[in-house]
Amino acid sequence: MNIAVLGVGEHGRTIAQLCATHGCSVRLWAEDATAVMDAVDRVEQELTESHPHDSGDNEHGAHQIEGTTGLEAAVGGSDIVIETATDDVGELQRKFAAIEQHVTDDAIILTAHPELSVTAATAGMRQPERALGLQFVTTEPKPLVEVVVTEHYSEEVIADIDQFITTIGATAVFIRDSAGLASTRLTLALEVEAMWLVADGVASVSAVDRLYERMYSQSIGPLERADRAGLAERREEIQRLAETIGDRYEPPPLLDALVEAGYTGQDAGEGFYKWDGDEPTGEAIEGPHFEHHESTE
Repeated sequence: MNIAVLGVGEHGRTIAQLCATHGCSVRLWAEDATAVMDAVDRVEQELTESHPHDSGDNEHGAHQIEGTTGLEAAVGGSDIVIETATDDVGELQRKFAAIEQHVTDDAIILTAHPELSVTAATAGMRQPERALGLQFVTTEPKPLVEVVVTEHYSEEVIADIDQFITTIGATAVFIRDSAGLASTRLTLALEVEAMWLVADGVASVSAVDRLYERMYSQSIGPLERADRAGLAERREEIQRLAETIGDRYEPPPLLDALVEAGYTGQDAGEGFYKWDGDEPTGEAIEGPHFEHHESTE
């Protein structure tokens, strides 16, 4: 399977490596030749380190990765084109239309920024049903991929992209193009409710996180995750959803207060937790604590 990956940032390199690892031929594209060659070198190094005993003529060999600065050279003959560098819907619309000029009619074009409106980005395409959004939700042990489907979808394209995702060792979950990814909405809804539990004095920060960790076998809870992501960024994401979906995603006043005070999480050294580098050292918000006295009887 021939895959073109447009963009050589971390996201593009990760996708290129995953595809090459599973036997796909990959062409990496960027306008800057030095950036392309550096990205190819880094992906080849990662492939070699991941499969140190493989020879150069097997499915994990570095020959699976090529670099180019020509768009036509990158996408021509590709079965799948994955655009990873464009995060503006107007620019993506132009990129989709340009890609379509150089691919066959059965090629599938994906954006790895599905938080953008994929439907809007297909406005200039002759075959809008061949464009989808793609988001890696988890990476280990088996990647879960959220695929954003527009109203123009075809069953053939759905089957083809499902087969591609299976080929790279992942599992696909298909969702309709709407405001916010399903995974993002679930994550933020949980974090918002966790914040309200603390704000209402129902439970302490650590109690909320421990409850979630034990119930769902997770390594960190929603409040620690929000701290690590950055509370200012989290508030912006929640506000965007509130504008399009409704007030169930309104940022809790506690989150507003923390951000306005500069307590934006790990990056600031304090949010819901106090931080020392990469590790939380204790709760930054006082919550309910219940004394326990052992019976002497």
